[in-house]
Amino acid sequence: MITQEIVSAVPREGKFNKNAARRVRAKGKVPAVVYGAAEPAVAVEVDPKQIQRILHSETGHNSIFDLELPGSSAKVMIVDWQYEPIKGKLIHIDFKRIALDKPIRVEVPIQTTGVAIGVKTQGGILDQMLREVEIECLPGDIPSHIALDVSELTFGMVLRVSDLPHTGSLRFLTPEDTPVAHVVSIKEEVVAAPEAEAVAAVAAPAEPEVVKKGKQETAEAAAPAPEKGGKK
Repeated sequence: MITQEIVSAVPREGKFNKNAARRVRAKGKVPAVVYGAAEPAVAVEVDPKQIQRILHSETGHNSIFDLELPGSSAKVMIVDWQYEPIKGKLIHIDFKRIALDKPIRVEVPIQTTGVAIGVKTQGGILDQMLREVEIECLPGDIPSHIALDVSELTFGMVLRVSDLPHTGSLRFLTPEDTPVAHVVSIKEEVVAAPEAEAVAAVAAPAEPEVVKKGKQETAEAAAPAPEKGGKK
């Protein structure tokens, strides 16, 4: 989805190593790279607040926005981003230039709507097995999500990618027979855990018995051998 967001970027100069990246972050910026559209890659720095706003928007990283550099501007998408594992701060961004007249491949989330009959009247729970689907379409046609109505879903039914609603503006790349959602029994979910524990217990090696056996063998080996010609 094309947004009105405009992100200003400043070209980075000098060496592009870890020390240089730390200096960028020390200024409150995030190091980034812009590439694609048969143009040279450019190292830049951007405001992390703007990037966070885009990542947390309705369309997230599928948002297409303007990246402005001194003397130029390009439509881009965020194709990769990294967080610092402890503090959770953005530490690097990859932007890709987008041609609005050429189809691109993206993954969009699947959101279920309605209450399944199997949940409402049959006492089951909804199990959504597929959360995102890969599609191909023009950049301007990228949806924020794909809604799947599960109202008629009962036990024994499975909704697949082929059941997802779509228009002629997009094409599914995920195999059409891929399961998306079904209704499962709560009883089956509860019973599954003890059965799994029982299987794990049977499969686990009997370490205490091995240790005990080893001690016995050691004790037997250490015991003095009976003297020849003992009691008659």
